[in-house]
Amino acid sequence: MKYALIHFSLLRRLPRILLVVCLTPLGALAQTQGGSDASTSDTNRSWTATTQQQLPGSANPTRTSETHTEAGGRTVDNQSVERMGMYGRYEPYLDVQKETVRVDATTVRTIERTFGRDSDGRKTLVQVTEEEQRSLPGGEVKSVRTTSNPDANGGLQIVQREMQDTRQTSPSVQVTKTTLLTPSSNGGLMASRQTEERQTEITDHNVEFRKSTLLPDLNGGWQLSEVRDGTVKGDGKDRTKEERVLRPGSDGNLSVVERTVGKESVGTTGDKRYTVETYATDLPGGGGRLLLDRRVMSLHRKDQNGTQSTEVQTEQRNPGEPSDGLRLTQKAIDIVRPGLGGTNRETQTIQSLDSNGNLGVVSVDTRKQDNPSAIQVDIAPAKSGQAGPAR
Repeated sequence: MKYALIHFSLLRRLPRILLVVCLTPLGALAQTQGGSDASTSDTNRSWTATTQQQLPGSANPTRTSETHTEAGGRTVDNQSVERMGMYGRYEPYLDVQKETVRVDATTVRTIERTFGRDSDGRKTLVQVTEEEQRSLPGGEVKSVRTTSNPDANGGLQIVQREMQDTRQTSPSVQVTKTTLLTPSSNGGLMASRQTEERQTEITDHNVEFRKSTLLPDLNGGWQLSEVRDGTVKGDGKDRTKEERVLRPGSDGNLSVVERTVGKESVGTTGDKRYTVETYATDLPGGGGRLLLDRRVMSLHRKDQNGTQSTEVQTEQRNPGEPSDGLRLTQKAIDIVRPGLGGTNRETQTIQSLDSNGNLGVVSVDTRKQDNPSAIQVDIAPAKSGQAGPAR
């Protein structure tokens, strides 16, 4: 691909990606569709954090420092990543600066700048992402997100623009339309993907959803590339999410190629359990049938002393021995312990299957955060395709 987007801000978060929310609270769907948001409170909420990451067997550990300040409708996040240099000292490697400002009662503007380092250690701009989100009468939300990279002369060139429109078409139906624009051969921008997602609230805790993705065809029109549909059902405490992925076959007709079933439950002691099973049709020896390919299980606990722990286990089918069923391929353990003076200490350990069929530690993150009460983090297993190695 000629234009590649560089999401450097995800590097430090790699272990945490495995612990993102799988079953998003339905009430938050409309709020998160447009992207960034900023608090209108004048209360100054800030925190700092430092993270040490060590990959076993690697001589190049990384260290990350983060600061977050929020006051008067303005939020500033700074992230600096250092890596061990050849002389045994940490050297600057990457910097990410993000500022979110509430322009007025209806508009939020965010700009994020990513800086790398050249061979001499000088800071160089790598990418700029700007987003503006506007809330319109009737609950409609429009957002435009533009990503630019520097060219050979130091000027910024747009590599991607995403336009999104979310509106409530009826009291129970929300529709989100998204258009992705990428550079064309004539130097301008052209639409390269369109999606439309419809969410219909059946009852208080039951929702149906359908998302269609269209890609340009050779005749200048659009052709259906993928459909994702399903339901979310719950009783206010436990929930189940089922989703199908359909794609057109050689005959042009849609057929199911993947199915996921996610279950979320809360125990009497407050423990949260999540299970996501993924079924696929492209498995060796499956003959095009839907077979269980992956299972992700998570258990989240909070002790009386405030310690929180989450363990996520990923089981996958062995492509070389498809008849053997699922095997444990990855384990992620996240432990957050409250400390003195309003600090949190967190350890994230990732274990993965090695060539000998044993689980070995591949990543360890240790993190210290001051003033953790300023933010709240919810942890659950990853979405299908985000946990464990790809097939």
